[in-house]
Amino acid sequence: MESTRIATVAADTSDPRAGLRAVASLRVLADALELRQVEAGLRAGMSWQAIAEALGVTRQAVHKKYAKRIDQSIPVPRRNA
Repeated sequence: MESTRIATVAADTSDPRAGLRAVASLRVLADALELRQVEAGLRAGMSWQAIAEALGVTRQAVHKKYAKRIDQSIPVPRRNA
């Protein structure tokens, strides 16, 4: 799997340039995966608060990061319970 190879390069400190590029690639991948999971959580009826707790951040942080990035067809909870 490509992500496993990238993670191996990122963990190898013998070539810092390659390692840093790999870390940047993993960061992009993690961000894309996080967005997909936030959207999945909203589709499943999770509140912003529940999503934030699962991510280990505040409700305000997750809402600020994703409210304008999510698929607009997803029903978003009006109240944060």
